[in-house]
Amino acid sequence: MNGNIKRKPEWLRTKLYSTNQGMKVEKLLRRLSLNTVCSEARCPNIGECYNRKTATFMILGSACTRNCRFCNVHGGEPETVDLKEPEKIAEAVTELGLRHVVITSVTRDDLEDGGAGHFAKVIECIRALGRHIVIEVLIPDFGGNYQALTTVIKARPDVINHNVETVPRLYLQVRPMAIYERSLELLKNVRACDLDMVTKSGFMLGLGETKEEVLKVMEDLRTVECDILTIGQYLQPSKEHYPVKEYIRPEVFESYKEIGNQMGFRSVASGPLVRSSYLADVTYNRTMD
Repeated sequence: MNGNIKRKPEWLRTKLYSTNQGMKVEKLLRRLSLNTVCSEARCPNIGECYNRKTATFMILGSACTRNCRFCNVHGGEPETVDLKEPEKIAEAVTELGLRHVVITSVTRDDLEDGGAGHFAKVIECIRALGRHIVIEVLIPDFGGNYQALTTVIKARPDVINHNVETVPRLYLQVRPMAIYERSLELLKNVRACDLDMVTKSGFMLGLGETKEEVLKVMEDLRTVECDILTIGQYLQPSKEHYPVKEYIRPEVFESYKEIGNQMGFRSVASGPLVRSSYLADVTYNRTMD
């Protein structure tokens, strides 16, 4: 549909990991019937993360109700919510010995609360383990449902992440069912509800954005007092997805990191292979310095 996928430059080549530890993580996920965005989104860092005994859990099934053209998570008929999923995730957290947990989900526009209550139950089950674990949630926009958002906030995760993904000019082409201003409003509302909550957002480069547009998005995120920023290279999952317009060089990512630090973000992760949840514990710990 979009022709051949551009050949990746050297700086996007990832090391292959095939370790006993990684295999143990995969077996655990299969045994508990848990999804991860690592595998569903074909993350290039999956081997490294599994080798570190970590994964980003994806709740509420594996079928998304949105039609974003950059994402490899498939659409289709939404699945019945697994009511035992919060307990299964808590079990996985225990077995992996995680101290920093990242929970995300598919978008569930079919649910009245967008799945916010399920997020809250997952957070509660992890908290019930009785030891301090940093809980980071990467949430959808809940269709702008403020009550749903407050359900997640009241569950007291340590970090609430919501990605703007790209510059507003490209929304109709890249994520037509999302609204840039709604995503900013969500981050603003988190800060208004809880001044101590750490907020996080991120976007991709290589979709056809300009430097001026990137800087404007960064400024917008600082306007709503976003704490953590992640910037990574868009990689086209298949020929049917939105095409890569450009592979951005590592030094450009580094320059955006420097600019982000100057703007006042408490932590910035910017690089070709950076993803929202990649080394999330390291990125979060920088906010504590």
